Amino acid sequence: MSALFSPLSIGKLQLPNRIVIAPMCQYSAEAGCATDWHLIHLGQLALSGAGLLIIEATGVSPEGRISPSDLGLYSDENEAALGRVLSAVRHHSAMPIGTLLAPEDGGWQTVAPSAIPHAPHERPPVALDDAGLARVREDFVAAARRAARLGLDLIELHCAHGYLLHQFLSPLANQREDRYGGSLENRMRFPLEVFDAVRAALPAGLPVGVRLSATDWVEGGWDVEQSVAFCQALEARGCSFLHVSSAGVSPQQKIPLGPGYQVPLAAEIRRTVKVPVIAVGLVTEAEHAEAIVAEGHADLVALGRGMLYNPRWPWHAAARLGAQVEAPRQYWRSQPAEHKGLFAGARIGQR
Repeated sequence: MSALFSPLSIGKLQLPNRIVIAPMCQYSAEAGCATDWHLIHLGQLALSGAGLLIIEATGVSPEGRISPSDLGLYSDENEAALGRVLSAVRHHSAMPIGTLLAPEDGGWQTVAPSAIPHAPHERPPVALDDAGLARVREDFVAAARRAARLGLDLIELHCAHGYLLHQFLSPLANQREDRYGGSLENRMRFPLEVFDAVRAALPAGLPVGVRLSATDWVEGGWDVEQSVAFCQALEARGCSFLHVSSAGVSPQQKIPLGPGYQVPLAAEIRRTVKVPVIAVGLVTEAEHAEAIVAEGHADLVALGRGMLYNPRWPWHAAARLGAQVEAPRQYWRSQPAEHKGLFAGARIGQR
């Protein structure tokens, strides 16, 4: 049996296979609200046969977006717009859907752990004071509650790619002199507080995980050893899964790009925790993804750009690996004769 197409549980959430569609910003929202583009985009990905779909980074406040065209979940209008999209998608697909909650150019003053610009020519952010930290925590909680009301199956907190919680972790961005800066314990404090607050605000059965950058790829920055300590602290707090990426906090990063270049980071973390670990980063071939899971480097494999290029990637992977994949009945007649029996029926409405 294919390891990639074997089932897996994340808490009480049952996944039919180990393929994850990674969150990818679409820059197509209006005032934070999902649009018809999101209906088309998420709808076709939900018919791909992957085991889990995580929607793009979703701002927990207007200031928490990368650009004015980013998705948000901070208002009733945002919630209603995303709800419309999810309702339509779920009418035709039973694929579990999660959201990536993120706080952050587009016309507003940014905030950060310290008043350090990302690049020397950029406007520096404002360092968060205690009231600002409390506000961000509550923004995360409010957005998480909206996500739960929408019936999302899973929540992922964004502690990667230079977003605010990653900034607190990295000594490159965090040069505070209070209890939230300096030592590793202090730099982890605020991200862990946010995780605790979100976890406490949600039903016990709803999985809450974390996406992290396991290294800044900059000397003297955040690295895999510190990431291990952070992941162990998260696991002790009830974290359901870990999604291991890298980089994003500094333009000085030197990334050794190549197929599966982040997989060793995921493997190092997986050796130290018991919760499921997701590997991601330039995994494009079915056999490569199969080996990652079969050899124990990670429990799941996420694809981003590869899924955009080939939204039926899981179908082709299942054919090459001799596995079966869920597909809508309307598409069953598309399977080639040599792969008869490739498709299984979608379990629409079964959650």
